Amino acid sequence: MSELETALAEIKRGVEEILVEDELIAKLKLGRPLRVKLGMDPTAPDIHLGHTVILNKLRQFQDLGHHVLLLIGDFTAQVGDPSGKNTTRPPLTGEQVLENAKTYAEQAFKVLDADKTEIVYNSTWLGELGASGMIKLASQLTVARMLERDDFKKRYASGQSIAIHEFIYPLLQGHDSVALKADIELGGTDQKFNLLMGRELQKEAGQAAQVVITMPLLEGLDGVKKMSKSAHNYIGVDEAPGEMFGKIMSLSDELMWRYFELLSRLSLEELAGLKQQVAQGANPRDIKILLAKEIISRYHDDAAAEQAHQDFINRFQKNAIPDEVPELSLNAKAGGMAIANLLKEAGLVASTSEALRMIKQGAVKIDGDKLEDTKLVVKAGSAVYQVGKRKFAKVTLG
Repeated sequence: MSELETALAEIKRGVEEILVEDELIAKLKLGRPLRVKLGMDPTAPDIHLGHTVILNKLRQFQDLGHHVLLLIGDFTAQVGDPSGKNTTRPPLTGEQVLENAKTYAEQAFKVLDADKTEIVYNSTWLGELGASGMIKLASQLTVARMLERDDFKKRYASGQSIAIHEFIYPLLQGHDSVALKADIELGGTDQKFNLLMGRELQKEAGQAAQVVITMPLLEGLDGVKKMSKSAHNYIGVDEAPGEMFGKIMSLSDELMWRYFELLSRLSLEELAGLKQQVAQGANPRDIKILLAKEIISRYHDDAAAEQAHQDFINRFQKNAIPDEVPELSLNAKAGGMAIANLLKEAGLVASTSEALRMIKQGAVKIDGDKLEDTKLVVKAGSAVYQVGKRKFAKVTLG
């Protein structure tokens, strides 16, 4: 493939929609770095892997030599983006926005190249619009056009209130593109109306219309709802390595490929190679480990990824004692309790005969050490007993 074809294939990877692809190709042929914009309203202090889907796409543009504009919506966050909402979103105070913005850039640079990123704040130009500027901006769109937007249409039809300031938000986001002379703007699929507004306002201002690229919303760990903290199905970029590793390993095999496509930096050829390995019999678990280590290395470092992997092996593949096991107390006679009876009373086996059989098979451990003595009498004290790979109990004998 030509250099242009290769770049276009990489840009299109994981993308939901490009409006308009022919215009994107024409811009790529200009032979200059394109101005690629992504706006993020700091409505919360932390970002998760769902946010990084778009950040990864932005990084691809950086790697292709383009100029990235990371817009912190410190002005628009105080208005409140109604996208995808069925109720009016509470606006934030200026203090809340500034506090959240502090962590946004820091966390975004775990994906983006800080030296190749221009951070801009839309309060710089939106704060100077004033009343007359806002009225002039509002005059460029009709109420009928605004009600074409799906979430507004549904709320209007159901009799739910729509505040006037919510109509203003798409105009403000579109005006951002005018102020920045953006060639391309990225956003989630729920942002399509706002992104297209930028195209319209740029045309009104005599500028070339930006190309709109929408990215899918990443499903959370449940594979159903989009990743979000409110749904408790997220992986935060600042989570501990071991926590991230465990969550990624909990993904279904099918969802794993979705995460690879949207989050991994492996090339399309490398990804195709991994799929081929699984098709030929490779264990998807081993492929999932590669994904977990790549993501942890990006947001922590290689050493943290290796340690998280080793901890996972120790806990699940070597059957090490988990951090949390059921605890119970048993009463014993003065001479102690026979091991077979203890395992039965602890609920680790169904009968004393099963207990003896498991001991003979080498499937019983006490504090991680294999037990071989079927006649062991346990004295008073505490220990963790394990039967097989998954049954654990911390027993205190008194």
